[in-house]
Amino acid sequence: MDYAENILGTIGNTPLVKMNKLVEDLPCLVLAKYETFNPGNSVKDRMAVQMIEDAEADGRLKPGGTIIEGTSGNTGMGLALAAIVKGYKCIFVISDKQSKEKMDILRAVGAEVVVCPTDVEPDDPRSYYSVSKRLGEETPNSWYVNQYDNLSNTKAHYESTGPEIWKQTDGKITHFVVGVGTGGTISGVGKYLKEQNPNVKVWGIDTYGSVFKKYHETGEFDEKEIYPYVTEGIGEDILPENVNFEIIDGFTKVTDKDAAVYTQKLAKEEGMFLGNSAGAAIKGLLQLKEQFKSEDVVVVLFHDHGSRYVGKMFNDDWMREMGYIE
Repeated sequence: MDYAENILGTIGNTPLVKMNKLVEDLPCLVLAKYETFNPGNSVKDRMAVQMIEDAEADGRLKPGGTIIEGTSGNTGMGLALAAIVKGYKCIFVISDKQSKEKMDILRAVGAEVVVCPTDVEPDDPRSYYSVSKRLGEETPNSWYVNQYDNLSNTKAHYESTGPEIWKQTDGKITHFVVGVGTGGTISGVGKYLKEQNPNVKVWGIDTYGSVFKKYHETGEFDEKEIYPYVTEGIGEDILPENVNFEIIDGFTKVTDKDAAVYTQKLAKEEGMFLGNSAGAAIKGLLQLKEQFKSEDVVVVLFHDHGSRYVGKMFNDDWMREMGYIE
């Protein structure tokens, strides 16, 4: 009989799916690494389990402990599923710009959710970085995950996502394109792919209001670039340790409007019901058209599921209010 011992056994080995209508103007083959097939419906399941297992192994996370993390929703979901199986409690800190669905889903899997304001500096005591760190210090028998600087994040993608993509493309991949938030996915996958073939190009998708693109190009952390943005799950106002800028060949920035519009286009034109960062990723890929030749094999990774954005990008009233559609 073929079955998993528990839900964590179903993480990984997600399919590659050919993109069609939205990439008609590109000369190359475009394949989507479709991470919503993970049990928590996102790529973050991979690194959530890796971070927990590494923390268990070195004693940071003890039996009956409480897992504390600042999350935009998806890492929290992965951590919560693993916590249920392994017998931990969870407290997740989330910023108020994240969709209501994400908060409701985290509560549905038994987590306590603390909501913080988005529009504050990272070192403000009200920020979701500061609150999650403080809760980690104050809560007995707890472990503060810190997915931004926890290198088990990158390790998960180096050991699973990267090898899967290499094998699924029969080593023919020429470009890897992915939205960058904590940096674990791009750094782990990128490192593995470049070890197999140094000519593979790794492109990050950034958003306006984030520091990544300019820092990569100039080495300058420009605080004037930082302002609130709508796009969820990518971009940062900090430099996480998981972002290995040496692995990344370049960044392209996508507007909030384009990310939202292309999230809808993925559903309506490709039958791909995906999250906000997927809209940013596919629009970013189209912006990189000049980089691709006819023989290229481009893999774009789609992070999470459209069910998390039903009240926002898939709500035409919201889209009109934001000025994204007529």
